Amino acid sequence: MINQTSASDNPTAQGDAPARPQTAIDAVADAYTDTLLELDPSFATQLGLPGHETEYRDYSPAGLEAFAEATRETLDRMADLEPTDDVDAVTLDAMRERLGLELEIHHTGLNLADLNNLACPAQEIRMIFDLMPTDTAEQWTHIAGRLHNVADALSGYITSLRAGKDRGLVAAVRQVRIVIEQTGKYAEDGGYFDEYVKNASMNDGELPETVRAQLVAGSAAARHAYRQLSAFLENELLPAAPDKDAVGREHYALMSRRFLGSAVDLEETYQWGVEELDRVIAEQVAVANEIKEGASIEEAIKILDDSPERQLQGTDNLQAWMQGLSDKAVSELAGVHFDIPDIMRKLECMIAPTKEGGIYYTGPSDDFSRPGRMWWSVPEGEDSFTTWKETTTVYHEGVPGHHLQVATATYQRALLNSWRRNAVWVSGHGEGWALYAERLMQELGYLNDPGDRLGMLDAQRMRAARVVFDIGVHLELEIPSQWGSGTWTPNKGYEFLRKNISISEGQLNFEFNRYLGWPGQAPSYKIGQRLWEQIRDEVKLTAGDSFDLREFHTRSLNLGSVGLDTLRRALLA
Repeated sequence: MINQTSASDNPTAQGDAPARPQTAIDAVADAYTDTLLELDPSFATQLGLPGHETEYRDYSPAGLEAFAEATRETLDRMADLEPTDDVDAVTLDAMRERLGLELEIHHTGLNLADLNNLACPAQEIRMIFDLMPTDTAEQWTHIAGRLHNVADALSGYITSLRAGKDRGLVAAVRQVRIVIEQTGKYAEDGGYFDEYVKNASMNDGELPETVRAQLVAGSAAARHAYRQLSAFLENELLPAAPDKDAVGREHYALMSRRFLGSAVDLEETYQWGVEELDRVIAEQVAVANEIKEGASIEEAIKILDDSPERQLQGTDNLQAWMQGLSDKAVSELAGVHFDIPDIMRKLECMIAPTKEGGIYYTGPSDDFSRPGRMWWSVPEGEDSFTTWKETTTVYHEGVPGHHLQVATATYQRALLNSWRRNAVWVSGHGEGWALYAERLMQELGYLNDPGDRLGMLDAQRMRAARVVFDIGVHLELEIPSQWGSGTWTPNKGYEFLRKNISISEGQLNFEFNRYLGWPGQAPSYKIGQRLWEQIRDEVKLTAGDSFDLREFHTRSLNLGSVGLDTLRRALLA
């Protein structure tokens, strides 16, 4: 059994304590992380590391091959290494699984067709500006430099998309059209880049005019580059894009492994998703009856939506409410149910500068000088929010969800090598934990209010529906009789989602397009939760009366983000 105990209980595990001696496996992992930082300067920005603030990675086929070659070399270096302790054993297991899979995907050429409405270079190249510090003239000079380099980054991306097209690998028409719209907005006069530069300011004094001029010129260059990307997508990629959204079994199985770190039986998982959805709906019916005797789910939702005490108007009030609820959770959970060192207790709740939809978390810098942040991207025109739906979202993105998970790994510098702490993220592990955390907050008494509990179930229902929709549509499986007939199509799937996801039309459209363009990712939340709960039950069965839930959480999170098969092997070894 892996014995990685609490940072607060074991002084050798604290982030500022004497480090565990570096092993040969650690050295290879650290060297690989250093290579990733060299190949991808945006990764350094994410970690808050200085030195490459104006640069981007090479998004061209040559750049993709450079990553693949670094991955091959690392696997070769690890081939004959033997673990010296339990930490090494997990590193070796995790790296072989993660890196080996990435090489499989590289060999298919699928990364040449990397385009969707949420998580592809078209958005990533812009989003890095959200994480760049803006306190000094020097930092704004770095931003100006990176603005000027947007063109080269997008040019490399276009080259890869063109190479993918030549191999018959192109994202579906739906995704291409969405990204054309997104990039067109980025490129607008007075759009994101102009607004970003117009609001440039320092903490102390006026921004020098020379720096402001560099920013204005950089904004113009970035807008022009995005116009070129938009034109390429419209004129060259769109005509070659397939109409069909479903990616098929082979593609889907590969992506499912990427997001889970586990090869699940897709048909069995699909059937489990159908049954889980039915179970959650039954639980919702029971809670709706608590809100008003005899009320349907829809009637209970209307009661909650119409309750003034559950309403928030405007993004300022939304941000303040998020921050207050997050701070309360951190204060009350720390030292009682979870080990949360002081340096991890700051979490900033932010309204995202874009209006694309979605709520997400970004981790702290390596030294915690930039704290973890929860971001809410509010769709255009939405200005009214209900707290009953989003209480569980704050727990999901913050504590005990993503912030506790990600910040714990970042904090464990004395225990984990840099790859384990900063360079690996498995969606099924991370999102599965966050969904597991939502249910845990119910068990801990934080969702006793039936409205908040219905909100948690609403989120759980959405995640179960994702499993059914995502696997069903992409594998074109038979529709369960309670939801229709025939095989799944996107149109049938949209109506299914409308019945099962209680969100605005704008958010629903965003989610629908996300699932179609990012196969395997959305189900990783609920499937990940399922695997987390199975692993906990297996550990509990093995431990018997000595099982301690807080210790289980601490040991698990101290492993960092790993594939779920690696997690199971580590905790049950």
